[in-house]
Amino acid sequence: MKKLALAAAFAATASTAFAGGYSEPVIEPEVIVQDTSSSAQGVLVPLLALILVAAVASN
Repeated sequence: MKKLALAAAFAATASTAFAGGYSEPVIEPEVIVQDTSSSAQGVLVPLLALILVAAVASN
């Protein structure tokens, strides 16, 4: 009798679990942001340092 009640409980649980059917999950696309910084910033600091050294050397 216990096995019959356990089987009925599993059958009821399984039927309610799949009652809604299958629907594909909605996945939002991932937004990728690219930095648009200029490569001139890497040259600016050494250029200013060179100008400063040249100004100091000319005095």
